[in-house]
Formats: sequence, C-alpha cells, structure tokens
Amino acid sequence: MTSRWPSPAKLNLFLHITGRREDGYHELQTVFQILKYGDELQLTPIDDGDIHLECVGLNLQLEDNLIYKAARLLQDSSGVRQGINIQLYKSIPMGGGLGGGSSNAATTLVALNEIWQTGYTLEQLAEMGLTLGADVPVFVLGQSAWGEGVGEILTPLDLPHTWYLVIHPGCHVDTGKIFSSPDLTRNSSPITIPEFLNGTGHNDCESVVFLEYPEVAEACKWLGQWTRAKMTGTGSSVFGQFKSETEARNVLRQVPDKWKGFVSQGVNTSPLLDCITSQNN
Repeated sequence: MTSRWPSPAKLNLFLHITGRREDGYHELQTVFQILKYGDELQLTPIDDGDIHLECVGLNLQLEDNLIYKAARLLQDSSGVRQGINIQLYKSIPMGGGLGGGSSNAATTLVALNEIWQTGYTLEQLAEMGLTLGADVPVFVLGQSAWGEGVGEILTPLDLPHTWYLVIHPGCHVDTGKIFSSPDLTRNSSPITIPEFLNGTGHNDCESVVFLEYPEVAEACKWLGQWTRAKMTGTGSSVFGQFKSETEARNVLRQVPDKWKGFVSQGVNTSPLLDCITSQNN
C-alpha cells in the first residue's frame, strides 16, 4: 500500500557558536522552528529487499543520499527483509539552510518504522538519525525546539504560530567552508531561553556568509525593507516574520524574479507527527 509522508522545512531563529570541540565540531545554541512547508515522500513497500529512490528533475546519487542511508540504516538495524520504493517530491530549496536533506532522512526513518513495523520509539529513531546528521533528531522528534551541543540536545519550545517569508537567493552555501573560516566567531556568550524569547539572539554565520556570498547579503538587505531579516543556519536562505499571511504574501509578490520565495506558518508540532496519528487511525 502506497502512503505519502510530509518532510517539513525548518528555520534557525538564531545561531550562536559558543565553542569548538576537540573533534572539530562546534558547540551551538539555536532555536529550530518547524514550518508547514516542505517536501513529500511517497513510499511503497516491496518484497525484494531493495531500496529504490527517485526524484523527478534531480540526479540523485543513491549511496550518498540521506534518504537511502536512512532506509538502509533502519533495515540493517531491525533486520527487516522488506524493501521500499521511494519517490521524493522536492519543494525545499537545496543548499538553502532549511534542513531539507535532514528532514528527508527523518521522514524516511519515521515512515519506514511505521510501514515495516520495526517498533522503535521516536527517541530511538532520533539516536539513529544523529549518525546521519546533527539536524536529523529535531525532525524525527517533530517539535520546534531549543537546540544545544551540535544541535542534538533538544528542549521543546512553545513558539508563536508566526508567518514567515523565506527567500532563497539561488546560491548553494558550502557549510564546511563557513564553519572552517578563520573569520567565524566561535566564542559567543551563551544565552538563556527567556533571553531568546525577549528578543536576544543573532546568527554568527551571517557576517562570513555575506562576505563569501554577496547575493545572500543582497537578499537579506532587500527583505529588511519590511521586517527584521535574518539568515537561517549557514544560509543561503533568509527569512522575516510577519503579523499575518496576507502581509507576508504581499511582500512575496514583490520578490525579484532572480530569487525564489515562499510563505509558511511556523508550527510547534511537525506535520510528520500529525501524519503518524492519521496513519494509525
């Protein structure tokens, strides 16, 4: 039986780099805001044990793709003998700091756990997901959250259901290049959740990205005409908050043709968790 599963995007509402560990990874503080907007995965169980993946318009290298890796990880961990056909319907811009690859991996783990009836808890799936990427656990657990460590230490947050306009300026930011830059701030002072809720917080990666990718700086400056504009993650997408969907869509209509944009509401519970509930009813 074929089923369709949402794979939502996220925003980093701020991103402080508070230190660097001996293994080279950075200690972070951030807030993950889950969006209603995202990709969709269509999954059809098969009996031959193989994992098939396709996405119209994209040339996917199977073994390097996080969807494939997630499916194979769950298959190997559980010993399940079924296979799966996966079709990815892509809406989240690639390389935009919106978590598309991590979200795809998380949806694969959560959906196949249901389809193959492997019986793992979300917490166990999140531990598996961490081996695929630091952002995978927040998508598996499906809650907007305060993140620390490398982003895997999560505290669910009850955030306002704000409307966002997100602009992708069309470039792909090399995350590794940004995190290895000698100009990157790595000693931001930690803040508390109440301080964030009172408006404290910035993105330490912005200054480096703006220098390396001037089109990101241009998009942020353009959006700043209407609202406080910020970059999400290491970019390249930028976003701004609006009081209503109407206000956000009014600005979306004015976005220059050279950029892509979308409007979405932030949610506290992921559409993926809602899908689990509906699949089980």
